[in-house]
Amino acid sequence: MSNASNKTNAVIAANRFGLGAKPGDLEQAEKNPQKWLTAQLTPVTFTQDLPGSNDLFQQLSDYQAIKKQNKKNNVSADKDKKDNKKRSRFIQTTYRQVATDAFVQSINSDNSLAWRLLDFFSNHFSVSANGPVMTVIAATLEREAIAENLFNRFEDMLLAVSKHPAMLIYLNNERSFGVKSRLAKSSKNSKNKRKAKKTIGLNENLAREILELHTLGVSAGYSQEDVIELAKGITGWSVANPVKDDAVGFKYRSWGKEPGNRVLLGKTYKQKGINQGEAMLKDLANHPTTAKFVCTKLVKHFISDKPEPQLIDILVKRWQKTGGNIKEVMLALIHAEQAWLPARQKFKTPREFVQSSYRALQVKEVNFKTLFFSLNSFGQQPFQAGSPAGYSDEQQDWDGANALMAKIDWTAMQVRKYSANAENVINQTLALQPTEHTYKSVVRAESRRQALVLTLLSPEFLRR
Repeated sequence: MSNASNKTNAVIAANRFGLGAKPGDLEQAEKNPQKWLTAQLTPVTFTQDLPGSNDLFQQLSDYQAIKKQNKKNNVSADKDKKDNKKRSRFIQTTYRQVATDAFVQSINSDNSLAWRLLDFFSNHFSVSANGPVMTVIAATLEREAIAENLFNRFEDMLLAVSKHPAMLIYLNNERSFGVKSRLAKSSKNSKNKRKAKKTIGLNENLAREILELHTLGVSAGYSQEDVIELAKGITGWSVANPVKDDAVGFKYRSWGKEPGNRVLLGKTYKQKGINQGEAMLKDLANHPTTAKFVCTKLVKHFISDKPEPQLIDILVKRWQKTGGNIKEVMLALIHAEQAWLPARQKFKTPREFVQSSYRALQVKEVNFKTLFFSLNSFGQQPFQAGSPAGYSDEQQDWDGANALMAKIDWTAMQVRKYSANAENVINQTLALQPTEHTYKSVVRAESRRQALVLTLLSPEFLRR
């Protein structure tokens, strides 16, 4: 392989597979781009010691207890207002701190391929920070369920995500109980039957999204009855109440489980208790249609909005051969010839643009005010997709006139804050030749700031 092609592949490795090149990345990648990427298939670690979902639930419970006590003791309006402000500040600060921590570590990482993959699956299993509880715990889902299983089998990740409090609460499964469960039977004798009727019932939200978004895909041909059967299979999958249960995190409430056999996609599940739902999810994770659906999304995310069928087939075969081992699937992608075409086919999402810009400018620290202002101005605030489908990563959703103006304004603001030599940035991130149009435009710019703006807004930088 020639030096020129090695340099081209180094740029592809750092920008298409990773989150953009930092100074020194291209030199390292050029030696052996595929080996350089393979070495990045290592679990991401969160170095900042931030509270997890269990601790956060406990803190929320403590604030709720204070609120109840204030009401019971008829405290002054000023004290009650002060306590409410403290609770609100805790909620917003926690959300921003946890989300910002992941972002900052991604822009400083030497294994940005792994961080890109984390972003992909975090969006695949999207939850939104709506309401006090979800605002506090939404960002913990990727840390505790996704990152922990990033290079394991897909079934391990699916089970962990489906049992995580953030997903259970977001899709209302924590109160999904069978209409023939022990809870339902006992409620028939309850004095307050009206209240019991409101609290007991089947919720299909999580089951529907597992089938539609997490595994098979919306066009897979499953039926409404399949949704109902899966929903019944995971009844009782709930979240502990720190006060009533004296526990935190996932809690299986056996008395809320719908009894009996379940039939999903023509297969009968006779398992009892929690084992039934787990068996159903494992089969869905290993279903051939799931392999096709998730592998297609991976190729779309990493390579092109219009994926090459042959490349998808390569990943699907590795998926099926390895039982959905995510690391093996990524190795197949890295070593596939079709993944290394020189043309930049992917348009960066706002998050990717900000990440790659900060890496290029060698920005090491970003506070949450700066980050949230940046991503909010682009319409991609962390954990605010507002839909279980997550954010789109296709060009048509991010390259309109308003998006371009937002990029221009943001980039102009950044080059006033951070000093960098534009020619060095081009060489260290894109390795453009002096004969290329963008290179000429940058070196001929009237000022350092203009040169940097032209670099970050160049077609080569906006695509990967």
